[in-house]
Amino acid sequence: MAALSFSTALRNARAQTVIDSINAGVGAGALLFYDAPRPSVGAAITTQTLLGTLGFAEPAGAVADGLLTFDPLTDDSSADATGDAAWCRVLDGDGIFVMDMDVTDNAGAGPVKMPSITVYAGGVIHITSASIAEGNA
Repeated sequence: MAALSFSTALRNARAQTVIDSINAGVGAGALLFYDAPRPSVGAAITTQTLLGTLGFAEPAGAVADGLLTFDPLTDDSSADATGDAAWCRVLDGDGIFVMDMDVTDNAGAGPVKMPSITVYAGGVIHITSASIAEGNA
């Protein structure tokens, strides 16, 4: 499959659509952390354990040159469970599914980075960065 190359305007529009989707609804969007396995896109949670939830800022982020950079999220000050975060689910302000993303430690290549993917029940969940590059950005 060939790589895609989009104009900057199109990359920005695609990324802005993600931000607009997270900002939709009554409140701020949420980022829910789970252990493996990651289900199919938007599929129901089955055996995965909810480790904790972070809250998006409103607006959730900004777009420049095809790169969506999320504003700092509100930490979860008391994680729900112990486990290794493998992925996270993004919900809008009404709790409606927006997307799923991989989670890695700071050395990894995932869009959501944490100091460590290991989460401890009652501990703080903090991310160091979250961003999505659109197309050839």
